This record gives sequence, C-alpha cells and structure tokens, in this order.
Amino acid sequence: MKRIDESKLRSIVGDENVKSDPADLYIYGSDSSVHSALPWVVVRPDTSEQVQEIVRYANRDLIPVISRGGGSGMCGQVVPVQGGIIMDMKRMNRILEINMPDVYCRVEPGVVDDDLNLALKPYGVFYPPTPASSRIATIGGEIGNNASGVRSVKYGATRDAVLGMKVVLPTGELATLGAHTKVEASGYQLQKLMVGSEGTLGIVVEATLKFVPIPEFRCLGVANFDTLRDAGEAVAEIMASGTEPSMLELVDSVAIKAVNKTMNLGLKEVAAALIFEADGKVKEAVDYEINKMQNICKKHKGMDIKSSYDPTERAKLFMGRKKLFPALSKYDDNLASTSLADDMAVPYSKMADTAAKIHETAEKHNIIMTAYGHCGSGCMHTKILMDTNRRDQWESARKAVAEIYEYVRSIKGTTSAEHGIGLSKAESFKQEKKDSLQILQAVKKALDPNNILNPGKLMQAPDDWVTATDLRYSVNS
Repeated sequence: MKRIDESKLRSIVGDENVKSDPADLYIYGSDSSVHSALPWVVVRPDTSEQVQEIVRYANRDLIPVISRGGGSGMCGQVVPVQGGIIMDMKRMNRILEINMPDVYCRVEPGVVDDDLNLALKPYGVFYPPTPASSRIATIGGEIGNNASGVRSVKYGATRDAVLGMKVVLPTGELATLGAHTKVEASGYQLQKLMVGSEGTLGIVVEATLKFVPIPEFRCLGVANFDTLRDAGEAVAEIMASGTEPSMLELVDSVAIKAVNKTMNLGLKEVAAALIFEADGKVKEAVDYEINKMQNICKKHKGMDIKSSYDPTERAKLFMGRKKLFPALSKYDDNLASTSLADDMAVPYSKMADTAAKIHETAEKHNIIMTAYGHCGSGCMHTKILMDTNRRDQWESARKAVAEIYEYVRSIKGTTSAEHGIGLSKAESFKQEKKDSLQILQAVKKALDPNNILNPGKLMQAPDDWVTATDLRYSVNS
C-alpha cells in the first residue's frame, strides 16, 4: 500500500473532510452491489479547484482515485478494488443555473436527481432520466452509468439529456466539453464519451442538462397476462405499431408475489403484467395512445385492463413497480436479493424469450430469478434470490449469470441497459466488445496514462466477479 499524505489532503479540503477511520473506510468500501474493498482514505471536495488539486497529487504519486456519488450503483463501479482515494462528490450539490429561454440547467455532480426535479417543478419542466434510486442517486453517478428509468422509452437516457460538462482530467486539468445548444456538429462528441465511462476517463464537476415540459395529461394503465409469451408479444407489437408510450413496464409472477407479500397490494398473481402510460399536452392525443395500447393488449389475451388519469389512482397502480426492488428482499425471508445479471437489453421481439430463459435458468440452477424492467426500452431487469450464506448458491449464481449473458449475446442484445458494468458484468462486457476492446483500451491510455481513475473497472476488471473483491456477505462453506 502506498503512503497517503493525509496532511496534503487536509490542506486542500479541510480536516473535517478527510476520513480515514476504519468505520468510515468500511462504509465507503461498498455500494449496492455484492462487492466490497477498503479505500485508503475518503475526501469530500467542495469545489472543482479542490478536485483538481486532489487529482494532481494522486497522479503525481500514482494513487487510484474513485469518484463516488450516492453509492446506489449495483455493479461495483465505486468499489475501490486497488485501494486509493474515494472522492465523495456529494458536497458539490449546487444547482448553478436554470435557463428557461435556452432550455437547460447547469448543476454540480452531487445534486440528487429528485432534488433537481423538485427545483425544476415550479418552472413547469422536469429532467426525465430518473432511475428508481432517484431519491439518493446523484447526477454525477447517473452520468457515469448512463442511467435512465421508467420514462426512457420516450425521453431517453442520461446521454440523451447531456449537452455539455466540465471534467477534471487525470492530469488535474479542467476541460469544458460540449455546448449549451441542442445540436453540436464540431469534432468529437467528448461529452458523450464521458457518459457511461464510470469515472475511468475524467471526473465530472459540472453538467449542462436539457429538460422538457411536464405534460399536462398523463394516463397510466395495467393489463394482466396468463403467460410471459403473451405479454412479450404485446410489448413487441406496441413498439412496432408507431405508438409512443411514455412508460412501458413488465413485471413477472415473482415480482408480483414479492410486492403482494411486502405491501399487501392484493395484485392478481398472474404470469405477467404490463404497466403502460401515455402523456402529452392534448388529452385526445393521450386517449388515442392509451386506447391503442389497450387494444394491442387485448389482442394478445390481456385481461383486467384498466387505466386512469387520476394522480392518486395512477400512484396506486404503479406502486408495485415503484417498490419492487426493496420488495424482492422480502420474497422469502431465507433468501437475499442480489444484483448480478440485472439489466441486459434485448430486441423487443425477444423480450418474452428472454424472460422465459431467465426462469428456465433459475430453475436449472436451484435459485429464484425475477424478470421485469423497462421493456419499452428493451431493458430486462433481473435479480437473483438466493441463500448468500451458501457457497454452492454463489456457484449456481455464477453459472446462471454466464448462461443468461451468453443467451443475450446470441440474440444481439447487450450486457447492460442502464446499470453499467463495474465489476459484476466485466466478463460478459469483454466478450460482447471483443472487437473493440483495443479501441477502449487506447482511449483509456490516452486520457489516463498512469491509470489512476477508477482502475480495475470495465475492460480492466477481472472476469471472475465472485473473487474480484470481498463479497458483501458472510459465506459459509
């Protein structure tokens, strides 16, 4: 372990913003993934100048630097596999500008997603790429992972909302990327390159984001299905029909049982349910979209179809999906919900087949897996429910993950839709991108020749995610 000059760091950010107690290091050693590794020190900068000074020091002494937001990532992106400095960005949480005439806002990376939308609401606009963790997820973290959310089917992911940014490079230099305009055709789109780079190329200290008007009308509906096949075929036809949903979500029987047990919602325990939404300025246009989706659901044997404009009723209809992630932990008191093969994207026509493959693979390996997600964006989420104390269950999970991602690649899907790669998905990512790995490595080498920014992630991460770090669980033999 290299010697950290804490006095140097304290002179930059102040004594109270440097943490090296074992308890602090333990807290910052994990995120929402299965991984855990201790940093050497935690620093909490407040300005871009402080970030630059820290990075210059780290680059000179070849010390790893991992920038961290809310810690809600599910793949180990901010777990310090090689030790080093965790740079907690949450103090940089200022909304710098809301520019209505030019339709953009400027924010620091520690701004929480929900806080940004709370600030935008009085202006009648919102920032759409809102993940399920929006209560704690920061804009910097969302940029690192190219996060999206339930309305990505209509409004896109983070990469679609980023106009520009200021980034501290591994040398400590400050670079301004992109523009404040909707279109830009000058040279390489470097701001887009930073989105999804998981903090391996630069540290975002300011982001310029576009927003959209809050629609005057929103209508949300639900349809139940006796088979995943019928639900999947309804998804494919909705997306091929020219319909423009603002939300299209799939939940399976495991997910429905979990939310019923946790929240006593009394949902009908069918094989699958679709939640669909349309929004807009004109009610007649929203009615048209909703009716079209309802008719397609009926065509594919959808049952119990209902919809509502009423905000209270919409919230009730959506509650099961909104609370699904924590609810899965209560599916069985003896099983933990783990994030592993959790967010692949597949062609619409393969949604049903992918859901079936997930259940088939789970049964084969004696674990439980759920299939749900933002199916309008082609995103399929899974969680593996298993006894994390048993080593054989981890081995079963390893085999299941490998089989599912092999299938995803075979149908021209992709390893991650919105949660990123980190450590957990490195093996599949490297197989999927084998024709371009040299390009990715060359970009990393060009921008970060000393490999100080979040080393050991993406194409640098080991294939074996089980032994890549300590697991955040006590595993018996």
